[in-house]
Amino acid sequence: MVNLPWSPDLPIRTPRLELRPHRSADLDDLLVYHSDPEVVRYIPWPVRDRVQTAAALDSRTRQGQVTAEGQWLVLAIELGASEEQAGRVIGEVLLKLDSTTDARGELGYAMTADVAGRGYATEAARAVLRLGFEEFGLHRIVARLDARNDASARLLRRLGLRQEAHFVRDEFFKGEWTDTLVFAMLAEEWEQRENPDGRAGHIPKAL
Repeated sequence: MVNLPWSPDLPIRTPRLELRPHRSADLDDLLVYHSDPEVVRYIPWPVRDRVQTAAALDSRTRQGQVTAEGQWLVLAIELGASEEQAGRVIGEVLLKLDSTTDARGELGYAMTADVAGRGYATEAARAVLRLGFEEFGLHRIVARLDARNDASARLLRRLGLRQEAHFVRDEFFKGEWTDTLVFAMLAEEWEQRENPDGRAGHIPKAL
């Protein structure tokens, strides 16, 4: 069982990033990737204009905690003080409480194209996996993605998630039948990967 609410100590600071709730002032940064057809190609969102992005942002400002099964924790990924363009929001990372009984979560993320390849998405996702396993007590975290999304599959493998399934033409997505990959990690796999010597894990805290 998972205890609610999820009210993490925010922001979470990693070596290069700050993960925090969205703010209304993030609109210009979100528009960069919400309006980019390549970024949203394999994401359920449509290409959004400014008005649509503002509506999406409004809902995100209320997703800094989880109070019920089925809800998403959605955190902005902001560049930290050590990085060029510090303070810029370059994406978002998400964790869904998929099942309280089964202690199962689902990972998600999106990142603006001009910072791809720098490891930011991996850094943010790893911090949220740590949050899910070590603070929220999840037993299992899954990630579902379009099978054509090679970059996302590589990211999940770097994080140590296992590919468990490949469903063929199981979803009618943006006008066509598509395949879905399912990746997963268990809490004991996370512990072994992050703490191979058996020491207790550490959740990044706000400074």
